[in-house]
Amino acid sequence: MNKKPLFSIIVPVYNTEKYLKKCLESIVNQTFDDYEVIIVNDGSTDGSEKILEQYKQNERIKIVKEKNQGLSVARNTGVDKSSGNYLLFIDSDDYIELNLLEELYKNIVDEPDIVRYQLRVIDKDTNYDYYEHAFDITDGIMAFNMLEQYKYIDVAPLYLINKTFYRNNNFEFKKNIYHEDFDLIPKIISKAKKIKSINFIGYNYVIRNNSIMSDRSKEIKKFEDCLEIYKNSKDYFQEKKYKEFMHFYSSSLMCKYFSLNKEIKKKYKEKVKYLGILNYLDTSTFKRKLKKIYYLFKFEVGI
Repeated sequence: MNKKPLFSIIVPVYNTEKYLKKCLESIVNQTFDDYEVIIVNDGSTDGSEKILEQYKQNERIKIVKEKNQGLSVARNTGVDKSSGNYLLFIDSDDYIELNLLEELYKNIVDEPDIVRYQLRVIDKDTNYDYYEHAFDITDGIMAFNMLEQYKYIDVAPLYLINKTFYRNNNFEFKKNIYHEDFDLIPKIISKAKKIKSINFIGYNYVIRNNSIMSDRSKEIKKFEDCLEIYKNSKDYFQEKKYKEFMHFYSSSLMCKYFSLNKEIKKKYKEKVKYLGILNYLDTSTFKRKLKKIYYLFKFEVGI
């Protein structure tokens, strides 16, 4: 491909041989053809590399092989190697709808910084479609106020991102942490001048039992990373106009805390109190006020 592509699709790959072919087939069979694919093989030790060999002749595909350094580094490498105007991050155990790029192309006439689309969760033989109210061009703060009610705000593969906007703000995924999307995506949204959400389910998120997110042995490391992200975010979002972002971080952290087992919860109870996470909980609705009262009671904090 000599012409600069419109879309750059970045696919980190690490030991996903069971899912990889379906992911790549959903990309190479898109109904819109102005794109490139940057596949970063993050030191896979299973049969993933053998599957990638089957796609080496595709002129749209560039395969980069690295030693295993984690998802964040692989994504950052993909951005560095990309040449398109817009970035998409696709996880190699998921897959996209065949007309996703075609739908996105219809929605970049105004050259937005970000376009959000929607997802379907694939859990064994059951599908869950997550519908949201679409909205036209607005700024990042207003957009976050609308998105905050939904579940999958901080999932990187649900966003088409203007590469110039991304580069100008020096965005990158933080290395050596879990929940890198939780760290970066709200920050990207906050800086956007033009963001829109479209009423199109374009991403299929596949639940797998052996994924990072379902490995209970890593609970402590994941929660420590979330606490560190929260502390950094307090500095990043200290202005009053960003209060909804801190509502999001605090409520997300509390959900993660209560998903921990009893022993780990006990270990972190005082640290959660010390960091003042409860102070940032939203009380704009009666339901949220009740939830905050419940949390205060659980943490033995005066109301």
